[in-house]
Amino acid sequence: MLANSEHLVLFGLLLAVFALLIWGRVRYDLVAFSALLAALVLGAVPADQAFAGFGHPATIIIALVLIVSRGLFNSGVVEAIARVSVSRVKRVASHIALMAGVGGVLSAVMNNVAALSLLMPVDIEAARRAERGPGATLMPLSFATILGGMVTLIGTPPNIVVATFREQSLGEPFVMFDFAPVGIVVAIAGITFVALLGWRLLPSARRKDNASSALSDLTGYIAEAEVPKDSKMVGAPLRDAFGVAEENDVVITGLVRNHVRLPGSARREQVRPGDILVLEGSAEAIEQFVGAAGLNSAISDSKTQLLGESMAIVEVVVPAGARISGRSSTDVRLAYRHGAMLLGVSRQGRSFRDRVRKLRILPGDILLLCGPEDRLDYAVQWLGCLALADRGLKVLQREKAWLAVGAFAAAIIAASAGWLYLPVALGLVAVVYVVFGLVKSGEIYESVEWPVLILLGSLIPLGSALESSGGTALIAQWILGATEGLAPVVVLAILMIVTMSLSDVLNNVATALIAAPIGLEIAQRLGLNPDPFLMAVAVAASCAFLTPIGHKNNTIVMGPGGYHFGDYWRMGLPLEIIVVAVSLPAILYFWPLSG
Repeated sequence: MLANSEHLVLFGLLLAVFALLIWGRVRYDLVAFSALLAALVLGAVPADQAFAGFGHPATIIIALVLIVSRGLFNSGVVEAIARVSVSRVKRVASHIALMAGVGGVLSAVMNNVAALSLLMPVDIEAARRAERGPGATLMPLSFATILGGMVTLIGTPPNIVVATFREQSLGEPFVMFDFAPVGIVVAIAGITFVALLGWRLLPSARRKDNASSALSDLTGYIAEAEVPKDSKMVGAPLRDAFGVAEENDVVITGLVRNHVRLPGSARREQVRPGDILVLEGSAEAIEQFVGAAGLNSAISDSKTQLLGESMAIVEVVVPAGARISGRSSTDVRLAYRHGAMLLGVSRQGRSFRDRVRKLRILPGDILLLCGPEDRLDYAVQWLGCLALADRGLKVLQREKAWLAVGAFAAAIIAASAGWLYLPVALGLVAVVYVVFGLVKSGEIYESVEWPVLILLGSLIPLGSALESSGGTALIAQWILGATEGLAPVVVLAILMIVTMSLSDVLNNVATALIAAPIGLEIAQRLGLNPDPFLMAVAVAASCAFLTPIGHKNNTIVMGPGGYHFGDYWRMGLPLEIIVVAVSLPAILYFWPLSG
């Protein structure tokens, strides 16, 4: 089979999508939607199929799972389980084993990002009590929540994508627990590895960093303070303030005048009213220096103290896809909309040349936010950030825990028994949660990761066009040509390795959408059972352990754990080797090639 013009258009668009996703400078939802529009203009996708992906069952199920996960989160049941489980564990290996086990179980029945967001504050608090750094445990926890998601249909988006693709292609989907036999084996092997050996492969600096100095003391933040007209600093050289700053454990790193940062530290520059001092230190130290020097917060004209009685401070981490990701606090008008102030930013211990309010926030950054106690919780949620510690911001409805669990369990039973279509069952759970106040009306839309849904809805028509045009058959032909003479199990292993490699740098949904049709085509050309190939794609697309960009959970723990980009492969590479080595025999046993 030779490539025709339609194939060339689709291959070109998909390669452009892959390149832009790997580059990471453009939002993946915009990349995917632009590719869909380009395919429509070029005639590669029929007009009547343009937006079919947005009504696809996979898209609907993922949205509903996110809403249901929010309800389970708000009920407090999983938070209680987590805190009881780890309350008395001290040793690192035992703590990781227990936390990873809890995380794996939770991520099997709820969104794995939600599972991590529940457990991360618990893990950090345990590190503080044990007087050790969170870097030893947060990456294993992230990996465990990813592994646990492979156990059920709703645990991770790739499983949903593969299941619905099977239904479209073969007439029957994978059901709720079809993934469990292989997923449980892989999860147990993976969690055992990260608990016993994996965490020891991390650099010692990351494992030994003291959590109390890195997190509890809130050091390493960049903040700003404004010089008022009546300040004693006016007319004096900036260097005169260095002594007061040193006494309060604050470093003056620069001076901003008329929205322009002056060169160097501006030590000899005479201070003028309205100048902005750029400060580095802890929240408490900055507060003391601002008071001692007679300065104002640069965020507002009021003289309200940073740590006033009606104000609260919270540390949050920025996940990929957060509202503030790629934008500054000024861009999102944080102070105007919610009365909250960005006091500082921590990014792997680095200082910044930019002003804090104008600094472009990146996934993995840790933000220090200050605001009214009664509004700060909503501001954190609105930003799409995750609190690093339980500071009483979220009011959990623990009295409704049994209602949340009961409704969810009933839906899973009904869907598994074939009594209700899975999207309908999950939709009913979402309605119950809204009716009984477990999910507020405003949280319905906040719970949904719209960029993921746009990505999925945009790429489904492209994938369908590639399949219907014979593009996937052509790719399968190339793969079979390159592996000619090799045993089918070797071809299956190569498919897994290639898919896993793509998932390390691409969104796992995009990876599953492209790899699933290729796996099916290879199986059909070999005259083999397609299920082991589809199952291999599901497992491989879910396993993104080599980079912090392959999975959102890896990005979330990067800042709090103090990890560098190159730290992930140390534990991730052997883990991916273990996944392939363990999952292949399990797939062949439970889903035989000749079946």
